[in-house]
Formats: sequence, structure tokens, C-alpha cells
Amino acid sequence: MITPFRRLLLALGLAAACAGAHAQYPARPITMVVPFPPGGTSDSLARIIAKNVGENLGQSVVVENKPGVEGQIAAQDIAKSAPDGYRIALVTSGNFSVLPAMRKNPPYDVITDFTPIADVGRYAFFLYVNPSVPAKNMREFIAHAKANPGKMSYGSGNGTGVLVFAQIKSLFGIDLLHVPYKGEPPAMTDLLAGRLDAMIATGAGLPFAKEGKLRPLVTLLPTRSPLAPEVPVMREAGMSELPVVIWAAVVGPAGMPKDIVERLNKAVLASLAKPDVVASIEQMGFAVTPGRPEVLGNLIKTQVGAYTKLVKSIGIPLQ
Repeated sequence: MITPFRRLLLALGLAAACAGAHAQYPARPITMVVPFPPGGTSDSLARIIAKNVGENLGQSVVVENKPGVEGQIAAQDIAKSAPDGYRIALVTSGNFSVLPAMRKNPPYDVITDFTPIADVGRYAFFLYVNPSVPAKNMREFIAHAKANPGKMSYGSGNGTGVLVFAQIKSLFGIDLLHVPYKGEPPAMTDLLAGRLDAMIATGAGLPFAKEGKLRPLVTLLPTRSPLAPEVPVMREAGMSELPVVIWAAVVGPAGMPKDIVERLNKAVLASLAKPDVVASIEQMGFAVTPGRPEVLGNLIKTQVGAYTKLVKSIGIPLQ
């Protein structure tokens, strides 16, 4: 029989053991799950962060790509993982804001199923068309789509693309063919090859635009991008701005110890304070806005509400 005193000693011993384990963290490599395939902006962003966080922590951080279902697969993977800090994820507004807003029964709760670790930054998205599309601006794009109902196609490699094109179709009353992809790279490949007419994508498409292989018609940024100052913002193109933030951040499973969260947050923020790291990331058209766990937690909560309101205003049927 275990006496109350013996039970107390065991509890204290267990607490000491856990504290020792936390103090040694990380004692082995960490995995960072990414909800998109290799080659895109999110993948490149994750690899830059993983490399530098690993250097800060003295352990390697390995990137694992788990694309599919608009980021749902990666998010569910993390939600079901042990909250020990060895399996974390780079998540985006796609699988943490758009997906919950567009589902009748979301597959996870972004508030209760995850631990916020660090805000990372904001994406720069553009609407690109293949040069075969006879449109130099959004007005001409809409006119061409109206003249060819159901014949023009657009690809989506993320939830943002789905949402923005739904807004465009609702606002201008046009009929476009939607072709979904597991991520931006395969959709971009088909857009470059002319198998798609248009898509919403990150700044990863700008190098192709400079070569004349793509044509950006509008940016989703609130102000013109310094990487493409000739591309107008949505209000300049006759469209309403999105009342939401297109973001990326690092999270873990629910229930992570505060000391591990703190170590990871400090490692991410230290990485994003390096001038060479910031320069590399900004070249992708991504704005670095590192933040504390509590700041990220508030962002996640407010953006779910903002995206839900936007989906309702556009009239998108819930899945």
C-alpha cells in the first residue's frame, strides 16, 4: 500500500524528472511539418527558419512536407502529436483561418487543439495570368471572362486562392473553372505551361513575371509591393480589399510546457532578427513580423472570426 507520504515523494520525483527533461530540451532533432509540397514560398520559409532555429537550439530541425486537403493533413498531424516540442508546424491562414471558416464541421479547433509558439509574418499574394490570356489588367480580365463563361480556368494551391476567386466571381458575376491542387508549385507549373489561365499565388511567381512568362494583374497587399511596384493593389483595380490577414506562424500541439514554448519562441525570434535571414525571406515577397505566443494566439482567434465573416459576406456554401 502506498502511503500519502510515499505518494508525495513519487509526485515530487516525477516533477523533478519532468523538469530535468525540459531543461535538456532539445535532446534530439525536432520535426517541423509544412502543409505544402516542396518548392513553394511556405516550404522555403520553413527551411530558412528550421535551419536557423536549429542553430540557435543546438539541434537540427528537420522539415517534413505533408500537403493535401488545404493544409488539413498537416494540421491534424500536429494536433495528434505529443506536446513535447519535438513535432511542431509552420501553419498559415490557409489551414488555420480559411479552412475552419469554410467548413460546417471543422476537423480541428485552432484555439483548443494547438499551442501558439511564434508569429512569423505576412504573405504577399498576386493574381497571375498566363500571357496567352488577352488581359493586361483586372478590367480586361473580367471582360474576357464574361465573354467566355466557364471556359477560363484558375488553379488554387491554398485556401487564399479559393477565397479570393470566390470573391471575384461573386463581385463581378463571372463563371470560372476551378482546378484545385495540393500546393502552389504544381499549380504554378501548370500556369506556366498554359494548362491554367490564372491563379492566386505568392511572390514566388514574380521572377517568372520578370521573364515575361507570367503577368501579375493585382496584388492582395494593402500597398504596392517594392518587388513589383507596377502591380496595383485591389482597390486600384476596382475591387474591395480583403478584411483579413494572410499570415504564417509556428505552432505545436495543445498542452506544450511553457518553458519549451518559451525556448522555441526565443529561437524563432532570434532567427528572424538576423539581417541575412530577413533579406532572404523578404526576397520571396514575405514580410517578417515576429511575435510572442500570446500575440499569435490573439491573431489566430481574431482571424478565424474575420474569415468566417468574409465567407458569409461572399456567400460561399460551407463544405
